[in-house]
Amino acid sequence: MTLCPVALMTGCQKCPIVTACPLKSVIGDYQKPENAPPKSPTEGKP
Repeated sequence: MTLCPVALMTGCQKCPIVTACPLKSVIGDYQKPENAPPKSPTEGKP
């Protein structure tokens, strides 16, 4: 449940203090980005 007034209006990603907010996942709507598997160094090279 989102309780933060900034997260209610714009979302955590658009908040100016999202990097410093200790409660972004508790009272906000922040979710960790999913980790993509690392690309091998040979991918994308001809």
